[in-house]
Amino acid sequence: MSQLFVLFEHAAGYALFKVIAFEETGMLLPQVEASVTDLNRFNSVVKLVGFSPFKTAMSALENMNSISEGILPGDLQLFLETHLPKPKGKNKDILGVSDPKLGASINEALGIVCQHVGVVPEVIRGIRYHFHKLVKGFTSKSSGTAQLGLGHSYSRAKVKFNVNRVDNMIIQSIALLDQLDKDINTFSMRIREWYSYHFPELVKIVPENYMFAKVARFIKNRKELTEDKLEGLEEIVMDSAKAQAILDASKSSMGMDISPIDLLNIEMFASRVVALADYRRQLAEYLRSKMAGVAPNLATLIGDQVGARLIAHAGSLTNLAKYPASTVQILGAEKALFRALKTRSNTPKYGLLFHSTFIGRAGIKNKGRISRYLANKCSIASRIDCFSDQLTNVFGEKLRQQVEDRLKYYETGEIPRKNIDVMKEAVEEAQQAAAKKKKKKKEKKAKKRNSDVLKEGTDENGDDTINTTQEETVESVKKKKKKKAKQKD
Repeated sequence: MSQLFVLFEHAAGYALFKVIAFEETGMLLPQVEASVTDLNRFNSVVKLVGFSPFKTAMSALENMNSISEGILPGDLQLFLETHLPKPKGKNKDILGVSDPKLGASINEALGIVCQHVGVVPEVIRGIRYHFHKLVKGFTSKSSGTAQLGLGHSYSRAKVKFNVNRVDNMIIQSIALLDQLDKDINTFSMRIREWYSYHFPELVKIVPENYMFAKVARFIKNRKELTEDKLEGLEEIVMDSAKAQAILDASKSSMGMDISPIDLLNIEMFASRVVALADYRRQLAEYLRSKMAGVAPNLATLIGDQVGARLIAHAGSLTNLAKYPASTVQILGAEKALFRALKTRSNTPKYGLLFHSTFIGRAGIKNKGRISRYLANKCSIASRIDCFSDQLTNVFGEKLRQQVEDRLKYYETGEIPRKNIDVMKEAVEEAQQAAAKKKKKKKEKKAKKRNSDVLKEGTDENGDDTINTTQEETVESVKKKKKKKAKQKD
């Protein structure tokens, strides 16, 4: 008869338990669930077969990283081969595990039948509850310390994963960018309404929000606007005719008079709006640089902001790379998709990809076709960015050109190049670019070495010249002394 063994992964090591007797029929009864938390009753259910502690904290972290990804570590394989009894006849023992992915890896490597449903979750719950009492020489304090230490190191390793290509900064910056756009629009409407009490004609002359805030901050009181301030106004507006129109309108304005305190508040608020708009530009530049460092091909294909929105919506660049093209196409239109499925109407053609310029340029009949094609190219670009070691935007440029050619094909019927030819050309260009980078690095290293050698040589030559000059002076002094001695004789 086959026996049931349960594998338990703890922060301190691996433990294997043998299930003696456990009824599956009454498993969900409150009395049975309560008996699991009772140590005396639970001791009659399971028996410890073996325990293998981790040797170091690093080995514990490596093992936990492998288990979290569903990979069978070498230490666990050795532990199972040592403690699990060898099968006799047709009856094979069953191993209970908590993770089905790990169970599949164990079954593939060792041929052991694994189970993660039925009795197993309830038994593992009991083992987790009584683990420090089931293993000899183990206390609740040492168990808690091991769990805390491994939890901190595991989280730290996950956070520090590839510092140079962190896409979390992209997710946060695009979210902040969207929030800033909303806030700047709201504040601009407020400043326009507020300052229009004093100078209502300015709204028609300067319709742009950012420009209006700068002009309002510069003018302050319209009655104090004279010909002397015309040059400063021209610098802000970048148009002499518009600056003159503002000056003429200020002289015959129908606005009400405002006290200095009110004008001071308006000026402060306008300064904040201008500062926010300037910071928004800096943030857009920062996002552009981050996208060039993390996902250059995706940014080249559909732009920095649309690419960043796709990454943010997927959760990470890795998640986006795992999505099929059909998912990328409707990413951001989930509500419309489920509503269409519920009502049995037409499903959405695009989600966040609608903000791309390609869909806007396509005809009404071809919008769905170009969005499907663009989603296909976006999935390819995200996979290249995620899994390639060398960062280059060559593939993004080629993919963008393919989308352009497809647009021409829809408009004129001109047949585009085959994908395989374009990709071969992109691979060759990427290899050439990588070779050039390597050459430049080698040249820089060679220059540094030559300069270091030259410095060392000059230092040695300098020392030699000093030594030779000292020897020459000593010899000349000796010769003079000999001559004087001969003259005396």
